[in-house]
Amino acid sequence: MIRYIARRTVQMFVLFIIFLTLTFLLLTALPGDTVKQRFATNPNIPPEAAQLAIERLGLDKPLWEQYTSYMWNFFRGDFGFSFLQYPRPVSDIILERLPRTLVLFLTVLVSYYILGFVAGKFIAWRRGRRGEHAITIGSVFLYTVFYPWFALMLIWFFAFYADVVPINKFLDPEEWVDAPFSSNHVFMVIFGVMLVAGIVALTLWILSRRIRDPAQRKRTVWMGYGALAVVMLWFWYLSDFGSTRRLYAGDILHHMILPVVTITLISFAGIMLLTRSSMLETMREDFILTARAKGLAEKTVRDRHAARTALLPVTTSLVIAVATVIDGGIITETVYSWPGMGELLFTSVVGQDTNLAIAAFSFVGVMAMVGHLVVDILYLFLDPRIRVTGE
Repeated sequence: MIRYIARRTVQMFVLFIIFLTLTFLLLTALPGDTVKQRFATNPNIPPEAAQLAIERLGLDKPLWEQYTSYMWNFFRGDFGFSFLQYPRPVSDIILERLPRTLVLFLTVLVSYYILGFVAGKFIAWRRGRRGEHAITIGSVFLYTVFYPWFALMLIWFFAFYADVVPINKFLDPEEWVDAPFSSNHVFMVIFGVMLVAGIVALTLWILSRRIRDPAQRKRTVWMGYGALAVVMLWFWYLSDFGSTRRLYAGDILHHMILPVVTITLISFAGIMLLTRSSMLETMREDFILTARAKGLAEKTVRDRHAARTALLPVTTSLVIAVATVIDGGIITETVYSWPGMGELLFTSVVGQDTNLAIAAFSFVGVMAMVGHLVVDILYLFLDPRIRVTGE
C-alpha cells in the first residue's frame, strides 16, 4: 500500500506539472491583451506608472521567460500579483473567496449525497411498489431541468413573492455595519465547526458498525449524535467565542438557505438515480441470493451487502465532487450573487488575469488528483475483491 501511494504521488506530481503548463499556455494564448490595455488606457495611471506596473508583473518579458519565472515562484508559494486587482496578491484574493465557496458547496454536498443515497437505496429495494414511478419521474425532471430557469423561479417564489428568504448576496449589509468581525472570519468559524462536527459524526458512525446488536448500535449512534448536538448548542449559545458570532453566522446561514435547497434538489436526483441503478445491478448478484439463503434479515442484506457494494460508484462521484467543489459553481454563484471561487474563475479568465486564474485552477487540479487517489484507496476497503497490483 505504501509503495502504491508513493508511486501514485510521483505520477500526480508529474501530471500536475503538465496541468500547470497547459493551463498557462491556454490562458496566454487567449486573443487580445486586456491587462496591458487596461494600464495603457486608464487616464488615472500615468504612462510611467503603467510601464512600471507592466514590468513588475513581467508582462514585457518573452513567453518562455514568463513561464519559467512563474513556475519557479509558484512552487515557492509565491503566486504573484493579480493583474486586474493590482497590487493585491493572488493569495489574498483566494483566501477571501475560498471560505465562501467551501461553506456553501460542502453543505450542499453533504445534504444531497446523504438524501440521494438513502432514497435510491430504499426505492431500489422496494422496486415496483407504490410511489416508485412517481419519485423516479420527479427525479428525472429535476435532473434534466434547465438549472438557471429553475433557480430563478425559486428566487421569484420564495424570495420575492413569499418573502421568506433574502435575495441579496451572502449577507445583509445593515447587520454588518458595526460588526467586530469580518465576514471571512465568520465564514472560517462556520467552516471549522462544520468540519469538526462532520469528522465526529463520521467517526461515530464508523465505530458503531462494529456493534453487532442492531438495537444497541442504533442507541449508541443516537446518543452520540445527541451529545454532538448538545456541544454545538453550547458552543453557539453559551461559549463566549460562539455566542458573539452567532448573529452574524445566522445571517450568513439565512442567505444560504435558497442556494442550498436549489442545488440539493437538482443534484439529489442524479445521486438517487445512480444509487438506484447500482442497487438494482447489485441485487442480481449471487452473493445477495446467498445472503438471503443464510436466513439473514432483509435489512441486513440490504444495508450490509447490497448497499455497501452499490456504494462504490456513488463514492467515486462523491470524492470527485468534493475535489472540484473548490471551483464552486459559476452559474450558482452568478444567479445568487455569491462572490466565491466560481465567479472568481470566470472573471479572471475573461479578464486574462493569468496569475489569478492559474492559482485558482491549480487548487482544482490538486484536489481532483488527490480525490482520485482517495477513491482508489477507499475501493480497497469497500470492496474486498480489489487488490493492489505490482507490490
